[in-house]
Formats: sequence, C-alpha cells, structure tokens
Amino acid sequence: MLGHVSPLPQQPQRSPFSGHMVVCGDDALAQRLAVELRYVYGERVTLVLPPGPDARRPELPLTGRGRAAALFGRMSSAMNRNGGGGNGDSDTNAGVEAVRILQASEPSDEAFEEAGVDTAAALALVYDDDERNIRAALTARRINPRLRLVIRLYNRKLGQHLETLLDQAAAVASPGLDQTALDASTTVLSDADTAAPALAATALSGSSKVIQAEGLLLRAAERTPPQGGRLADPGLCTLALLSSTTHDPAGTEGSDSSGDEGPRLLPDQAEVAAATGRGTVVLEAVSQSVQASDTPRMGGRSAPLSQFFSRRLRWSALGVGLAVIALAVASSFTTGDKPLHAAYLTLLDLFAMGDPAIGDPTARQIIQILSGVAGLMLLPLLVAGVLEAFGSLRTASSLRRPPRGLSGHVVLLGLGKIGTRVLVRLRELGIPVVCVEDDPDARGIPVARRLHVPVVIGDVTQEGVLEAAKIRRSRALLALTSIDTTNLEAALYARSVKPTLRVTLRLFDDEFATAVYRTLRTAHPQALTRSRSVSHLAAPSFAVAMMGRQILGAVPVERKVMLFAAIEVAGHPQLEGQTVEQAFRSGAWRVLALDVAPPADRRPDLTTPAPPPQTPGTGTDQPGGLVWNLHPGYVLQPTDRVVIAATRRGLAELLRGQGSLARR
Repeated sequence: MLGHVSPLPQQPQRSPFSGHMVVCGDDALAQRLAVELRYVYGERVTLVLPPGPDARRPELPLTGRGRAAALFGRMSSAMNRNGGGGNGDSDTNAGVEAVRILQASEPSDEAFEEAGVDTAAALALVYDDDERNIRAALTARRINPRLRLVIRLYNRKLGQHLETLLDQAAAVASPGLDQTALDASTTVLSDADTAAPALAATALSGSSKVIQAEGLLLRAAERTPPQGGRLADPGLCTLALLSSTTHDPAGTEGSDSSGDEGPRLLPDQAEVAAATGRGTVVLEAVSQSVQASDTPRMGGRSAPLSQFFSRRLRWSALGVGLAVIALAVASSFTTGDKPLHAAYLTLLDLFAMGDPAIGDPTARQIIQILSGVAGLMLLPLLVAGVLEAFGSLRTASSLRRPPRGLSGHVVLLGLGKIGTRVLVRLRELGIPVVCVEDDPDARGIPVARRLHVPVVIGDVTQEGVLEAAKIRRSRALLALTSIDTTNLEAALYARSVKPTLRVTLRLFDDEFATAVYRTLRTAHPQALTRSRSVSHLAAPSFAVAMMGRQILGAVPVERKVMLFAAIEVAGHPQLEGQTVEQAFRSGAWRVLALDVAPPADRRPDLTTPAPPPQTPGTGTDQPGGLVWNLHPGYVLQPTDRVVIAATRRGLAELLRGQGSLARR
C-alpha cells in the first residue's frame, strides 16, 4: 500500500478513538513523531496533514499522506524484524491501520473535531510556522482544557510566555487539576534546539559528544577499537557499541533496521567483552553545566579597535607615535630642555604651529625638519582613520566576506532554523565559520551579521560558491539545507575539491542515507562522513513530552538515538527498591547519576540552591546535588531522582509502567 490511502469521507466524522494522541504538522517531524508514538510507545495516533499536490495534480501519487503511509509501512516492517511492537499488544503490529491519517488545510475547529481533540490525551502541533502553531494551541485549549499540548516553536522567549499563558488557561478551566498534571499540560519545544548540539558536534575534530541542557553536562566520547584484540577504555561506563562495519570502508552507519550488525545501545559487560573489534561510545563525565559566556559582539565602549580600524592602519599609527616620542627624546637631549617642554615643542613642529628655528642650534633645526616630515605622514593617517571608522559603521549592518588567510574553519550550508542554531552553537564553542546561503533574506542572515560571521550569498550547486567559502582550507562541511539532493550535491563537489574533508549531511530517509554513506565511505575511506536526520533527532523529545515527561538531551549513535532523562524513582517498579546494578537493563536503560537534593529543593533543571547533604553508600558526592559515582549496591529509594541513559524503547517502557500504576 505504498503511497496509497483510502479516500476520506466528505463530512467530518468524530474520531473512533478516545485517550489517543493527535499529531498535526506539515513536514517530516510530524511523520517521525507519529511513527515514534505508534511503534515505540504503542499509542493510538491520529495524524493530521495538509492536502498534498495531488489535490490539484492527480498524477503525483506520493504526497504527504502517501509518504506518511510509506514511512509507517517501513517502520512496521523494521519493528517486526526486531521483535514486535512497542508494547506487546496484539494491535501493535496491525500496520498502517493503527495510524489514522486525516487531511486538513488548517488546524481549525472542524479538523480538531474530526481528529477527536476533545477526547484526546495529548496533541502535538509541529507545523513549521510558529504563528499557525500558536493559533492552533489556543483553539485546542479552548476545546479541551485538560489536553496535554506539545508545541513546536522556534522563538524561545515567545514559547516561554505561551507556555505560561496556556497553563494558566488550563488551571482556570480545570480548578481541580493537580500540580504535576498542570506542569506537563503545556510543553514548548524546538526541533532546532534539540538537534543543533548533535549536528555541531560532528564538525569538531575528535569524537566527543556533549549534552549541556537543563543544568546538566554529560560528555561521551567515541573510541576506536585498540589493536591486538584489546578492549577500549570504558570510562565511567560503556554506553554503546558501534556497528561492526564502522571501520570498514564499505560499511554503513547502523539504524533501527540494521539487525545484529548495527550499533548496540547500553550493552552489558559480557557484550562489551565479546566485542573486541568494535568501536565504543563511553561516558567520560557527568557534572553540573556552567553557563557559557556570550559570544563577544561589537557594541558600546567595550568594542575593540579592530572592529573599526584595520591592522595595517593600527600599525601605521603605532609607527608615527613612536617617531614622535623619539623626536621628543632627541630634542630634550640635544637642547637641554625639560622633557615636557621638548615634547611640547615637538608637537608644535609636528602640526606646523611652531616658529622657525632660525638662529637655534643645528640639532634643533634638524629635529624641527624631521617633526614636519612626521606631520606630513600624520595627515593621511588621520584621513584614513576617519574614512575607515565611517566605513566600519556603515558596513556594520552588511555581511562580511571570508578573509584571505582563513583556514581551519567550518563551512555551513543553509541558514534556516536548523543552520542558525548550529551557527550559534559553533560560535559558542569558538569555532570559525563561513556560511553559504542562497536567500539574502534567510532567517539566519541577521544572526550571522550580529556575530560577524562571513557569509557567501549564492547557490551552493553553482561553480565557484564553495571556493568563495574557502572550502579547500576548511576543516569540515555541514550541509544542513532542507533539500537532501542539494546537501548531497554539495558534499560530492566538496569531496572532489578536498577528498579528506569531514562531511556531515542532513538527510531524512534512512535508506537514502545508508546508500549515500556507503558510497562516500567507499570513495573516500580516509575521510569522516556523517548523516543526520533532524526529525529523527527531535522526534524522541516530542514523543516523551506527549507522554508528560521531558528529556535532557539526545546523542546520536550512528543513525540511532540515545536519550538522557531525569526521572523520579517512585512509581517505577523497575527501579524502586532495586540496586543500581539490578536496575540496569541491557539495551533499555542504565542509571548514571543520583540527585541527592531534598525533594522540596529539587528543580527541573537539576540545580539546587544549597549544597547537597551527605548520602551514605552512593560514592563521591558532587557539587550541585548530583552523584555520578554510584555504588552498584546502592538501593534506589522512592524519594530518589536519577539521571538515566535509555533507548527509545527503554524509556517508553518506563513511562508506560508509571502510567499503568497511575491508572490503577
């Protein structure tokens, strides 16, 4: 049934479901999120998509609904190969029929009625347009005040205000709503913020993966297998085993459909010991994050002179100043004047304001002539300084061009939502960047201008554009446009110019990404190639929010995703009363750290206002209330809150277990 969905009825009909999940969107994130909810969490899902081009052009069969149906079919097949559905229910493998697909041009009252929003448990609004998501959220809150809302917004500040507003509306409409449900009633997320750290990390030399979110800093590192069949250093713990074909030039990046050859998340000690030829991802540190300082910007009295005057002009001014000082010293020694008087006379001669030194000693006359020559040098210097200052002020609002001697930078293609967030992240890390964008009015152009990042305006598929970005001397290429073929074309051309270039591609389809990865690795075995899907990285965060929780971050392991979350032990029989060693489940979850702050002092960002109390039997206490060196025999108490690493299925199982207890 590839690309084929039966026609919808002409009149709106109420959803046959209740307590289900509704996803409204117009791009890949909506489809990925529906897949995540259905095949990982086992939820009943209604997907609302806008009408595709086939409404006007019947000859194009594979539109939004068709692509969604094809994706659901592939995901269902992959889940069947990997051992069944998300929750073990009989309807989990029922196929595409478990996802109800509707078409609506706008998220209106009629569309929400047909999707059953009034009886739904949660609604995700993931349209690419912030304004459309806001309008739909206000409408949905009016229809169902107790509905859990997950909203996609790029504007962070607006998202905070909207979340507060919708929570207040839910509290007024449902006075009996408990605080826990109220806190989870509205969640505003950004797919760009979720995916940007992982995409930026691929441009770094080395293989560290850093999560810095919600007050927590986790650093993981990818380590290649040592020679001679030895095992790599496990660090604090081994988070993942890489694909057996990772270091094979003809190998591929593993995904959910790779089987035993693919990456293995959260392996046990036996699996690690047996995998002597595979690379690993190990946890190096867990600590409190330190707020990164803002990238320096030009403004106010703190603006450096380099923003106004060129290096050549500054050196020229220094030379003239030294010449004036030397003349003043020489005048003081030769004439016997006091140093201040000698300097005063030198400045008068410099500006042609002194009397001719007629009848004075010869040394004084020579110094006066030299001072006049220095004055002639000063005049063009002053003119150049004034012109450069005015030019700098005039071009402060224009885009910079890549400087001549630039090298070791990252070439970033695309300044849309994703590219802009990645640009900010790279500049926070102090990495030089050159951007390439074909739209002068793109969202990220003002950000690049504010950060003084060079930008090349032009179509990356045209000859000479990447050369203008100094691709030959760059360290990496990040192709992050929303068009897979454009990213691929840019990567192929860049590799033809510099075969050893590190390349990261933004690709949606796993099958397409696998084919691209294999071809690039075969053609350039010594160069690092990565492919990432923004929707694949962001969908788990949105799915967890639909279940009433939030994750701290996500780390890509090839084409898989590992999640990090902070959860309460109470209500999770898999954790409560278990030791840390017993609570570990291979391929599902692992306890990494313990928040030892009192429950009353805990905050969602894992920070505490006071030093933590001493907790016996948990290892070394860390500042900020986190203990990461947990003893394997420590028994998890109901009042504990832990930081875990989990697979998508593992976290779904934990959340489902808590939800079933709550329903009892």
